Amino acid sequence: MRVIVHGGAGGEPDEPEPRQAVLDEAAATGAGRESVVDAVEAAVRVLESSPRFNAGVGGAVQSDGEVRTDAGVMTSDREAGATCSMPGVEHAVSAARVVMEETPHVLVSGEHAVDLAADFGVETGVDLLSEDKRERWADLDAPTGAPSEHLDWLREKFGGSAARSAADESSGNAPRDHDTVGAVAYDGEAFATATSTGGRWLALAGRVGDVPQIGSGFYAAPAGAASATGAGEDIAKTTLTRRAVRHLESGMAAQAAADRAVEEFAELTGSSAGVIVLDRDGGAGAAFNSDAMQTAVADD
Repeated sequence: MRVIVHGGAGGEPDEPEPRQAVLDEAAATGAGRESVVDAVEAAVRVLESSPRFNAGVGGAVQSDGEVRTDAGVMTSDREAGATCSMPGVEHAVSAARVVMEETPHVLVSGEHAVDLAADFGVETGVDLLSEDKRERWADLDAPTGAPSEHLDWLREKFGGSAARSAADESSGNAPRDHDTVGAVAYDGEAFATATSTGGRWLALAGRVGDVPQIGSGFYAAPAGAASATGAGEDIAKTTLTRRAVRHLESGMAAQAAADRAVEEFAELTGSSAGVIVLDRDGGAGAAFNSDAMQTAVADD
């Protein structure tokens, strides 16, 4: 089993060494599993439990003060499941697996996704606010009215464009909340990929980005699989992971496919993103155009 994981594309982390240690643990945990789906779920669960990343515990706060989690999982035979906009669900990747394996659907949202997860043994009702996010939220004069009032407030807090937000983040003017996590696994025959996030800091309540959208935050096919991170709206508009896997299908190796996909993304959007990729030869690739993206690779 080969597993590659990422901890999000964004600004330089304050403590890269401890974050890298968690990523190394996640990759090793996944590589020790028997199936590719078990591998990506186990790896991502390690990252969701660490407040050093923006997934599960430590997720980004939306405009109503709530942390909502999203995730998606897919295999190379194109089985897929995703969940989004879930309050109180630390292990969104496990909820996404429930959708893939227990329902005829590919995406379940909101409170219904929370209820589904609970019915199949995924813990719900978890306090996802880390101490730093709790303190940061407490310092804000948050809106209380209709969505239009939230939008007026968010135009300055969230940023007018993905490019501006990426620039603000790099300069230290915005929280580094693009630390979406993901994993890709290959056992010599099949691939699986999973991506999980706590969203984006001060997005409109109920906002859903690229992560639970097939071909955007995650994608798998017989040629390989990919997981993405970065400016979610632009990743969704350009289907970043589908691009990366398409390059694998055209004969590129994993690193070349990752490089080309991120180059295309930057040309189209001017925003920052990153992607990890595995190919059928077992090659691992990772590319990003943000200040940093930490990854780890492990083999059974």
